[in-house]
Amino acid sequence: MKHTNSQKEAFIPYTQLDVAPTDIPQRALEHYTLMDQRRSVREFSDQPVPKEVIENLIMTASTAPSGAHKQPWTFCAISSAEIKRQIREMAEKEEYESYHGRMSDRWLKDLEPLGTDWQKPFLEIAPWLIVVFKKVYDLDDQQEKVNNYYVNESVGIATGMLIGAIHQAGLVTLTHTPSPMNFLQKILERPANERPYMLLPVGFPAEGVQVPNLTRKTKEEVMVCFED
Repeated sequence: MKHTNSQKEAFIPYTQLDVAPTDIPQRALEHYTLMDQRRSVREFSDQPVPKEVIENLIMTASTAPSGAHKQPWTFCAISSAEIKRQIREMAEKEEYESYHGRMSDRWLKDLEPLGTDWQKPFLEIAPWLIVVFKKVYDLDDQQEKVNNYYVNESVGIATGMLIGAIHQAGLVTLTHTPSPMNFLQKILERPANERPYMLLPVGFPAEGVQVPNLTRKTKEEVMVCFED
């Protein structure tokens, strides 16, 4: 790939991880084994998690690739008991409506094995909530709109990396998407160009917590391989 002189100034050498080719299969297997232990947890301990940990998790997520490197995301980290209370109150209001009329019978039946309902106590018990916002556009110094690209894809990748980082750190989380989520924008006083994307409670699991006995799809069900 050739670059002009001005473009060359904007590039730096890539520093690759120093991993022997013979070690790569084992490293890939170890990471898969770690991530295969990840589960969505709905019962949290109130054991504190240092702010520094949350900062590093969020900054890990923010290393995600994004369209034109626009990084169209904002992560709101919340430990305030009052704000968590407000979020729970509004989330449960929306969830109650969903479970009592908005969701189809098929949807409710599909949720039965997970044992979920409209009550979300984890929103107050978990020491931290991370609310991910997508920036549908940015603003320049003159407050004019600036395009962002592949926003949903970019924020989705960053959120996935955040979930992986949370698990790798020895903590647990849950993807929570009360619908609609506009109340998060109001409670957290986010600007008009930011839209709530996902809410992640973060912390330690409650003692003795149990999760649904689920199995994941097999390799043959999720992968199609094309080889010579």
